[in-house]
Amino acid sequence: MSISQAMQIGVSGLTANADRVGNISQNIANANTDGYRRSFSQLVTEVTMSQASSSGAGVRAEDRAEVTRGGAVRNTGTATDLAISGDGFFAVSRNANDTNQANYMLTRAGSFRADDDGNLVNAAGFYLSGYAYGPDGTLGTPDGASFGDLQTVNVGGRSINGEASTAMRLAGNLPSQATGLATPGDPFASSAEYYTPLGAAERLRFSWQPGAADNAWSLTVSDDAGLPLGSVDVSFNDSGAAAGAPAAYANVTNLATAPSAFAFDVATGTATITVDNGTAPQDITLDLGTPGTFDGITQFAGDYTGLSTDVDGREAGVLARTEIDETGTVYGIFDNGARVPLYQIPLATVPNANGLARVDGNAFRLSQDSGPLNLLAAGTAGAGSISGGALEGSNVEVTSELTDLIQAQRAYSSNAKIVTTSNEMLEETLQLKR
Repeated sequence: MSISQAMQIGVSGLTANADRVGNISQNIANANTDGYRRSFSQLVTEVTMSQASSSGAGVRAEDRAEVTRGGAVRNTGTATDLAISGDGFFAVSRNANDTNQANYMLTRAGSFRADDDGNLVNAAGFYLSGYAYGPDGTLGTPDGASFGDLQTVNVGGRSINGEASTAMRLAGNLPSQATGLATPGDPFASSAEYYTPLGAAERLRFSWQPGAADNAWSLTVSDDAGLPLGSVDVSFNDSGAAAGAPAAYANVTNLATAPSAFAFDVATGTATITVDNGTAPQDITLDLGTPGTFDGITQFAGDYTGLSTDVDGREAGVLARTEIDETGTVYGIFDNGARVPLYQIPLATVPNANGLARVDGNAFRLSQDSGPLNLLAAGTAGAGSISGGALEGSNVEVTSELTDLIQAQRAYSSNAKIVTTSNEMLEETLQLKR
């Protein structure tokens, strides 16, 4: 090996360790950057053509990223802050609803906030992408091998239409001691809210009159204006395994004026109520409970507990807030109490995450080394879970970086000594002719 070769090797060492110091500096600077992934220099031997026939070799630095190791997760209390526990990345785009797949990237930086249009965007200006639920509450079959079916997640002001009620179930207890009296007492009254086809709230009113016979009641159902729709007599079992459950329904009477109507199926304990509240009357199924079962109203000694109702349908509503669960489903919570799925945030996985190409904004691009894209629902097929109201920190350990910095500094100084020594040797050689 010649003196000039030794100098070249020393120079390669200076360059490689300078690159190493650069990566360490970047790590320390981003120690508090959410979702940041540590970069480092892998030093490898480099043999030039002039060194190929000798025993000498230089060194070069190959930049790498430690992507697969996660950072610590901390709670923030902000619903749109998202952290990933396990494998996967958020798919983000440079522009809202970007149609150019080349503008899509992957990131773990989940500090998303709604912009003026309601689109979720992180601190780097990248828009969060997801699959939108359709009006029927389904996702369909999106293509998980590309970004083509993704949309920007939007949590801006939106409203939902009202839905007409079609079914109602009553549950509660009637006091058995109120029946069988020579002079029956006053009826026990309650009501239940339901929704019209226009989403307006109206009520059905229920009057339970205790009978002169033991365990006998008469139910009268009235509309929102107090006009009777129909009545039915109900008797309850007073012994056996079904004691307290309805025994039989009888004496069904339609008290409504057409087109309103009241019909009752005594075998199932289900009434069909037709309410004249529009051009086409609204039908509502009222379930009191099948005879011999405890799936509806009951009669036991004690207090009248009031009748709780389970009613479908809803009034029109405006989005009040959003929730994001661990599967990545974005729910809209509306002021009418409805909880509706809006988006599914998938997690992007690749066979070799450490092979992703780093880009500005704490994000990555797909590369030949990373392998193909696979968009998965959180918590499935090896993808991690999503935590709402939390952020993932960087995976940098400052103490380790400072130790590496000292080592790189000493290596740089040693290589600098090689250069200066080689230079002194060349000067000494030039002095031989004198």
